[in-house]
Amino acid sequence: MNYDKLMDKIKRIHFIGIGGSGMCPLAEILRSEGFELSGSDMNEGETLDRIKSYGIPVYMGHNAENIDGAELVVYSAAIKENNPERMAAKEQGIPCIERSVMLGIVTRRYKRSIAVSGTHGKTTTTGMLSQILIGSGFDPSAIIGGKLPFIGGNSYVGHSDIIVCEACEYVDTFLQLNPFISIILNIDADHLDYFKNLDNIKKSFNKFSKQTTGLLIINGDDENTLDAVKDIEINKLSFGFSENCDYRAVNVSADKGVHEQFDLYFKGEKLTSIKLIVPGKHNIYNALAAAATAHYLGATPNEISENLHKFGGVHRRFEILGTPCGITVADDFAHHPTELTATLTAAMNMGFKKVWAVFQPHTFSRTAILLDDFAEALKIPDVAVISEILPVREVNTYNIYSTDIGAKVPNSVCLDTFEEITDYVCKNAKEGDLILTMGGGNVYMCANMICKQLKFIEDGQE
Repeated sequence: MNYDKLMDKIKRIHFIGIGGSGMCPLAEILRSEGFELSGSDMNEGETLDRIKSYGIPVYMGHNAENIDGAELVVYSAAIKENNPERMAAKEQGIPCIERSVMLGIVTRRYKRSIAVSGTHGKTTTTGMLSQILIGSGFDPSAIIGGKLPFIGGNSYVGHSDIIVCEACEYVDTFLQLNPFISIILNIDADHLDYFKNLDNIKKSFNKFSKQTTGLLIINGDDENTLDAVKDIEINKLSFGFSENCDYRAVNVSADKGVHEQFDLYFKGEKLTSIKLIVPGKHNIYNALAAAATAHYLGATPNEISENLHKFGGVHRRFEILGTPCGITVADDFAHHPTELTATLTAAMNMGFKKVWAVFQPHTFSRTAILLDDFAEALKIPDVAVISEILPVREVNTYNIYSTDIGAKVPNSVCLDTFEEITDYVCKNAKEGDLILTMGGGNVYMCANMICKQLKFIEDGQE
């Protein structure tokens, strides 16, 4: 079925799992286009409150009658085939599509769609680019994988022909997209439970690149990216530090190890100087990708510089939660060795007395396959505290445990529960230290527990 043409014939769409972070932005955009929406979810939350505020009917719980009147049903990846609403749609002959398919449909309705791909940095770069474009008056729509304080959420409904979104490679979901501009930040060995090896990942990015209709913006310093796109014939622009890159960071320095500063050059000529307030070399790459894209679209060097300087990060990307007892508590989404290395290296250069990394391994397969790489990354901080592995969608057929990482990391501690971790770090961390929770799961809950307990101590309640 041609779902793009179907959208021109229907009016009513039902979302199963409408409160999900990936579903809510699509619902907001489709509502702005005049579609009648309804939705269902199992849990209350901030995004669901936002949906309800628009007057969209939302049913708590999943029941067959919830889809009554729908001409198309959209479901999130977490919704199984035996879900009663999916089953009812099938029985009634109502078209039913997964969220990534709808993302492809929505983005194709924009003349200038921009997809941000790469193993690492997608959410931050999407946030940076969205902030530049919104702050410069381009009025784009945006779908971001984390909350961007600048817009107060993870989505923005604009009124131009530009949309910015993330393009996730896991299970090849980004192959549902046909962007006008595709950004490839980097390509690394990840999601090996699906891809099996790096060559398959590069082949997938090659397919994604071939579905791009206008321009590829690529990391010119990343060999895997260059290899993946070497046969792609559409226009390309590169970014990086090396002289062969179109957009370059030159005269790089750091203010007290925190604020990255550099001059932005385009084809050998200086455009502007940029000072970031988010730390780390990896964020220079993210800023270069966002700057290159914005410049291509017509943003001025001054607009790029001003808006990048204002960018303070997105939710769960080195997010500072508080400084109780003079101890900085932060949380980060890093869950791959490359991400851990980048973030922890930045943290160690920020002038803290001691850096405590609280890491929650994410999936048995990733932990087993990248065990030695995780161990090397966790040697960077002063102390590594490692929780149990979060299984996510897997069973432990790999016979892998967090203690296997800990055995390879000096000055590490393995504790099973967030309660144990909270007690340990709150007892041992001192004023001037950084406690950084890291992982792709629910370790942010541990960060909140640490903040709360330190605040009790600060207030003299313990």
